[in-house]
Amino acid sequence: MHTIALIFGGRSSEHGISCVTAGGILRQIDRSRFSVVPIGVTSEGRFVEVTGDPEHWQIKNGAAPHVPDSGDEIILQQSRLGQGKVELRVVREGGRIEHLADIDAVFPLLHGPYGEDGTIQGLFELWDVPYVGSGVLASAVSMDKEFTKRILEGAGLNVARGIVAHESEPRENLHARIAGLTFPLFVKPARAGSSFGVTKVEAFEQLDSALEEAFRFDPKVLIEQGVEGREVECGVLQGVRGEEPRTSLPGEVVIGSDLEFYDYESKYFGKGTVTIDIPASIPEAHISSVREVAAQAFKALQLEGLARVDVFVTEAGEVIVNEVNTMPGFTQISMFPVLWENMGLSYTDLIGCLIDNALERSVGLR
Repeated sequence: MHTIALIFGGRSSEHGISCVTAGGILRQIDRSRFSVVPIGVTSEGRFVEVTGDPEHWQIKNGAAPHVPDSGDEIILQQSRLGQGKVELRVVREGGRIEHLADIDAVFPLLHGPYGEDGTIQGLFELWDVPYVGSGVLASAVSMDKEFTKRILEGAGLNVARGIVAHESEPRENLHARIAGLTFPLFVKPARAGSSFGVTKVEAFEQLDSALEEAFRFDPKVLIEQGVEGREVECGVLQGVRGEEPRTSLPGEVVIGSDLEFYDYESKYFGKGTVTIDIPASIPEAHISSVREVAAQAFKALQLEGLARVDVFVTEAGEVIVNEVNTMPGFTQISMFPVLWENMGLSYTDLIGCLIDNALERSVGLR
């Protein structure tokens, strides 16, 4: 039996969603194959011992769970058992240090900066311990939407027109630079997820307030031209032993007239009218194009393990990549596991597949 550390919470604005994701994994992971050690990361970045009860990590009364600051601190270090193992120790009351576990692999469930952006992946590489998901460079590039777009464009894939704006740049300069774009615009943090800080801008007068909202989350933001198309998402899994990436049938997020776009509240708290169609109700030729683009994006960014590729499909069948998520939401109702369940891969088996991939893959340069 392998011992797996689940790491969740973290310093980003997606702390609560990361905790909900952990609750889903804790409920469904195959306990006959994996022993699980849950590790919470507080909003200040402390690694602490937390409960493994999945009921604790659910959205309740309209609020997402949170890693408490009161947990005993966990120390992680290379194990005396050798390469590929990490020893966990816990600091008890009075400073007494106890052995907690030797782990075989890490499943990092952190979303956003300081977790999904290559920072913690670098720590795993220093420990020589296997981990689920993409490596340092791929994680960092995919977290930063500016550089994601640059690489995808270099690979010949379509992305939305837009500009990059920095908080330090004078507003009049930004106003001049958007002259070539047409409304509506979407203003979004360059390195955040779950639609935090995203605003749809219908007129020039709304731009500055949208920028202020985005700059609350990131000093770098994207101002993108809206795309007329269907919002479609495709799951990707790394191929086994050099095989091509596996793609799911795409799903479509359909929002009602009571929503401007698929925002944070509608994703996680039931705001507005939202339906998920799997497979997406688009022509078969367009479905094939979406799956091909998702696989191409996965390879262009040199991703590993898993990804969810979000695209727009125009009426003419053009596929435009919106963003790529290297650690997508993983609750039982999240799009990524639901897409794979539709392909015949259960939530429990999907978790096992990802951990097996991590254990088979080497760490270090590859």
